Formats: sequence, structure tokens, C-alpha cells
Amino acid sequence: MTTPSAARPPRGIVTFIRIALAVLFLDELVVGGWNAIWPAGFYRHFPTVNLTPPFSEHFARDFGGATLGIAVLLGIALCAPRGRFTLPAAIAFSVFAVPHFFLHLLHRDGASTGQYLALTTANAVVALLGVGIITASAILGPSDATKGSPDGAHRVRLPFTQRP
Repeated sequence: MTTPSAARPPRGIVTFIRIALAVLFLDELVVGGWNAIWPAGFYRHFPTVNLTPPFSEHFARDFGGATLGIAVLLGIALCAPRGRFTLPAAIAFSVFAVPHFFLHLLHRDGASTGQYLALTTANAVVALLGVGIITASAILGPSDATKGSPDGAHRVRLPFTQRP
């Protein structure tokens, strides 16, 4: 039995959510893991981090652990792209990423012009991906994205719109 296309979510939105979640998950996994496991190496080798001394192993490990926590949320949302997972994961990421972007936008901290442009651009991209996931999840709204999908792989539903 075929389902009218109006009952299915736009494929592009679901694809965007999955790709954006994958990018953010990998980003947070690498940054968080590196900070949690080898904070001094992260401080010495990650571009521009050493521009804001002093190094604090405690702070770096805490940041790494928190970043890995966000990676876990993003990973769950990536594996089960439903609104009840995608929305909280994207909000948690964006609570960090948006202010972090503005910090780098407004503070050069001794970075060269190239470093400043690269860092600001990279932070803008990931912040926009987080906000984009929030927006895409809202566009899908309360519709059950699994209609017409026997395995339910594309279900995305906002948690506050679920019926009891």
C-alpha cells in the first residue's frame, strides 16, 4: 500500500538532519576525546587554543568530558533520528556552539588574520548546523515521519507535540 507523499517528511530535511548530526557528532567526539585523554596535547597542537593561556589540565579534562557528553547525545540522535532525540541534542550543542562562535568573532586573542578567519568560519559552520537541526526538526513538526516507511527509520517528532 502506498502512502501519499504529503504524509512523508521532505527527504531533503531528513537527509540534512542526518548529515548535520554526523558532522557534529564526529567534531565533538574528536575534540572531546582529545581533551579528555590528552589535554596537554590538545592545548599544544589544536590551532589557536594556546593563544589563551594558561593551560589547566583540570579545566581541559572537564571540557573534554562535557564535550563527550554532547557527542553521546548527538550520537543517539544520529542513530535514532527522531524529534525527541534530535531536538535536545541540537539544543545542547547549540547552547555551547552559538556563544562560542560569538566569543571567537569578537576576540582575536593574538590570532593571525588567517587563523582568525579559519576559526571564526569553522565555528560559524558548526553553530549554524546546530541551529539548522533545530529548525529542520521544527519544520517537520508533529507529523509521524515513518508513514510509508515500514522500518520507521525516518521518524522525527517534537517531544512537546506528542499526544498522551
